[in-house]
Amino acid sequence: MTQVNRNIVEDALSLSMNERVELVEKLLESLDTPNAELNVIWVQESDTRIEAYEHMNN
Repeated sequence: MTQVNRNIVEDALSLSMNERVELVEKLLESLDTPNAELNVIWVQESDTRIEAYEHMNN
């Protein structure tokens, strides 16, 4: 970890609990960006599963 990162961690740890929660939420949001390619794969998978379920129950 670089010194700059250590300073950021120190600063973050000096925040109040509520401020740290806000910071964590913002960091997690920044990691949770939509992935169009992955969404297409999940749509295809769900369609396949629905078709298999419907075929099994007919």
